[in-house]
Amino acid sequence: MSGMRSGVFAAAALVSTLMSGVAFAQAAATPVRGGTLITAIDPEPAVLNVTYHNQYANSAVSANIFDGLLTYDANQKPQPALVTSWDVSKDGLAITLKLRKDVKWHDGVLFTSADVQYSFLEVLKKVHPRGRITFAPIKDVEAPDPYTVILRLERPAPVILSSLNSAEAQIIPKHLYEGTDIRTNPYNQKPVGTGPFKFKEWKKGQYVELERNPEYWDKGKPYLDKVIVRNIPDAAGRAAALETGEILYLPYAGVPFSDVARLRKDPNLVFDSRGYAYNSQIYFFDFNQRRPITGNVKVRQAIAHAIDKQGLINTVWYGLSQPVDGPIPPSLTKYYTTDKPKYPYDLAKAEKLLDEAGYPKKADGIRFSLTADLSPSADAFVPAGEYIRQNLKKIGIDLKPISNDPPAYLKKVFTDYDYDINIQGYSVLFDPEMGLTRLLWSKGASKGVPYVNAGGYNNPAMDKVVEGYQRETDPAKRVKLFHELQRIELADLPLLPIMDAPFFTLYNKRVHGLDFNPDGARSSFRDVWLSK
Repeated sequence: MSGMRSGVFAAAALVSTLMSGVAFAQAAATPVRGGTLITAIDPEPAVLNVTYHNQYANSAVSANIFDGLLTYDANQKPQPALVTSWDVSKDGLAITLKLRKDVKWHDGVLFTSADVQYSFLEVLKKVHPRGRITFAPIKDVEAPDPYTVILRLERPAPVILSSLNSAEAQIIPKHLYEGTDIRTNPYNQKPVGTGPFKFKEWKKGQYVELERNPEYWDKGKPYLDKVIVRNIPDAAGRAAALETGEILYLPYAGVPFSDVARLRKDPNLVFDSRGYAYNSQIYFFDFNQRRPITGNVKVRQAIAHAIDKQGLINTVWYGLSQPVDGPIPPSLTKYYTTDKPKYPYDLAKAEKLLDEAGYPKKADGIRFSLTADLSPSADAFVPAGEYIRQNLKKIGIDLKPISNDPPAYLKKVFTDYDYDINIQGYSVLFDPEMGLTRLLWSKGASKGVPYVNAGGYNNPAMDKVVEGYQRETDPAKRVKLFHELQRIELADLPLLPIMDAPFFTLYNKRVHGLDFNPDGARSSFRDVWLSK
């Protein structure tokens, strides 16, 4: 009897303990107001909006200041943000957007359809690197009342509804930008948005400070008082700051890859690779077609056979990625195809192609020299450049990697076109029309606009495919056109796809409410809170 009694008491104690645990878990899940989220991003933002310069550091910070018209859920379906509802006409030539009412810009001015109209017609269609192409079908934007916008299209463009989040299509205040040069407007450095956080201060080279927007339309949010985005140029320094708790959140693989295994064992830290699917970013070699050597398709094919992609990933990125075999990654299963040219690692084939191209080895074993400009967007591109240099030396190519700061790099590649090979990450995005059109369409080139077709690639067959999927409304036919795009691109090789961008986030366990939807890494901290 006593044994039974003790068993009952033990069971009761267990239930009590479990219930206490549940209560504790529920309490822990209740957002706590206040506190400062200290984070870091590398490189430092260049500007604090992405309407004309959409590098990821710019968007990761400015998405807290500017809202998008829509957001996207885990299934990549659009969800309301500044737009509460939307309707596409039966002929696909009109998209009607109903705007949220009583939204204010951070300076107190009401947000209206005039801001959306201005942002589309004068900004996104004219200066946005991808938007110039994505939103080109918009022939007019009507604003029949302060809370209704009608996009009038020259042709159906399903891609538009995949392009309206805060990272891709920020809406900016007409009253502060109208009549100015968007690219030199001082509000790019001290932005006024509608988002959950207001700009407070930017000390260049040190930090950006944001503060809670008390009049945010999503009542009760954000929970945080402040967000401070620090500039810590050294990757090892960022890792140390995470370990000591000086920073609590670090996106975009901001630590040395050699430290990842150790950091994943830290009981105070969490590793997560979600939140980057919207980008679907690939690291590419971008060949300058204007130059005789890199303009030779056999040279490009030889280089494709000479790169040990898996060895590169294992050596530089500690195995934290995977090779890709085309401009559309396998993760985009809807659009990906295996039916296309392939370039396995094969040094003998590479040597044969270079001989056929008319570049025999000289007495010193070198065929010719090339330069490779390394994007400053990731520290790892420097050791990657050295690894690739060693790869190409095996087939008689003398490669000279070049590093520059962001302004010099952008001017050299996208304005002066002064490069042989550009090693850069490009976002394909979850509809490849958004990410690949600007790189492969001859009309996507625009001197001085970053992250577009800089190499001078021009193939009428590719243009026909691009202009086909831009107009095609039948989903199955559109997929077939993307399959054909992959075949043409891999035959011509204006871009050599290397690997998935190895993005991940590390954050302190005190941080809750992070967004891990497809565009989560470039979304705001409006739901984030800190436990004590």
